[in-house]
Amino acid sequence: MSIASSSRAGDRGDGRLAAVFLAPAFLGFAAFLLWPTLRGVYLSFTRFNLLTPAEWVGLDNYVRMVNDPIFWESLRVTLVYVVLNIGVQTVSALAIAVLLQRLTRSPWLRGIVLTPYLMSNVVAGIVWLWILDTQLGIGNEIIAALGLDRVPFLTDETWAVPTIALINVWRHVGYTALLLFAGLQAIPGDMYEAARVDGASEWRMFRRITLPLLRPVLAVVLIMTVIGSFQIFDTVAVTTAGGPAGATNVLQFYIYGAAFGRFQFGYASAMSVALLVVLSAITFLQYRLTRAGRTDLG
Repeated sequence: MSIASSSRAGDRGDGRLAAVFLAPAFLGFAAFLLWPTLRGVYLSFTRFNLLTPAEWVGLDNYVRMVNDPIFWESLRVTLVYVVLNIGVQTVSALAIAVLLQRLTRSPWLRGIVLTPYLMSNVVAGIVWLWILDTQLGIGNEIIAALGLDRVPFLTDETWAVPTIALINVWRHVGYTALLLFAGLQAIPGDMYEAARVDGASEWRMFRRITLPLLRPVLAVVLIMTVIGSFQIFDTVAVTTAGGPAGATNVLQFYIYGAAFGRFQFGYASAMSVALLVVLSAITFLQYRLTRAGRTDLG
């Protein structure tokens, strides 16, 4: 047998082996992501309530969505949450990552930073609901002990969305920081040494070396956190249930209410498709504007 024939046979064998290993992941993707997505797109053009067969209504659900003031208010609330969550989480995570790199690389400290992420959103929401309770929460007990007025963190329209945003920042910031910390490890240390020789301050090195070279990793982290922030649901469900007075009625919670509260699965699917389109557009713009696929490292 020639060397070329043996090589082709080996390639076919490797291809079959790769297909065997990829098959479970592909089946899971098709069953739990691709098919539900296609089914949801179809249902968005129907009137469906589980009790009767789906009835084709064309664009009626989308017309209703455009004229639905609650949908637009939910989208506004979601955007406010996303801006607060992304802004605070990104700045905090970047600061933690830089401190981990510059001061210590202890795996124990990294484990402590990651600890809140190991807790589910539901558990984190319940814990903070107890801590921030206006009458009995230890957080408000401390505030009262300092002689200040108790703060209705989750029962006031002004405080509710920022509080939920900070709860999720607390849970996710460690994971985000470790992703950025991993990106910092790829920056050559001799660049910092050369900058120190030239008399550059820590702040100048951060602006001129760290941020530019960390850009691809930071861009990917931003894309991931934006997508996750738009999907906020469980923290709202266990803390405020969309209240007070709809102040935390984020889009995912409104979709859930339409589907499983009022059994309007067609309309809920239309809003889900709209959210998918919005996230796809935002992700594309982020990827292009941040040049996530390029690096400044030579």
